[in-house]
Amino acid sequence: MSQAPHPRDTLTLAGTPNAVGLARLHAAHVLSGWGVSAEVVETVKLIVSELTTNAVRHPKKKEGEEVSPFSSQFDVQTFELALELVRDAVRVSVWDRDARPPVLTEPGVEATSGRGVFIVAMMSSRWGHYPAWGRSGKVVWAEAGLSPVSRGGENEGLEQPPGHPPATGSRQPRPDPHLLGRVLVGVRAL
Repeated sequence: MSQAPHPRDTLTLAGTPNAVGLARLHAAHVLSGWGVSAEVVETVKLIVSELTTNAVRHPKKKEGEEVSPFSSQFDVQTFELALELVRDAVRVSVWDRDARPPVLTEPGVEATSGRGVFIVAMMSSRWGHYPAWGRSGKVVWAEAGLSPVSRGGENEGLEQPPGHPPATGSRQPRPDPHLLGRVLVGVRAL
């Protein structure tokens, strides 16, 4: 007797500034269709926002080159968003062409950027990254538990999805509840 496959959906987007909003809308539509609760959909939308923002802002570029996505010299590349129901979670995976691993930092209160991976780590039950297979770049993934108690960095380290190479990175920092609260208030205001 075979088991039914897990629901899975993929979307390829151009790495343009409007891609993040489109990815969030797509995720909400797909997850609502799968019957995922509104609270989990909101968490997944936040994770999708952060992972796709990184794919748009940090595409593979030549050493030292920094080109704004609004510049006519910007070379538009694509990235892929995948959503999947696994065990007791929604897994969000984003493939981009940049092989550099995500950097988990604990930004200061006054920092104006650099919180994306931190937010993903705090809002997901598990997260990690691995080199893309058969193409350049990497895949960064995160899981949001289908029950509210399974998020917030219950794990102390990075994990790997089954069947993938070991995740690399450092241990998750302890969240500063005041900083996380301010970030969430700012995100809700978007």
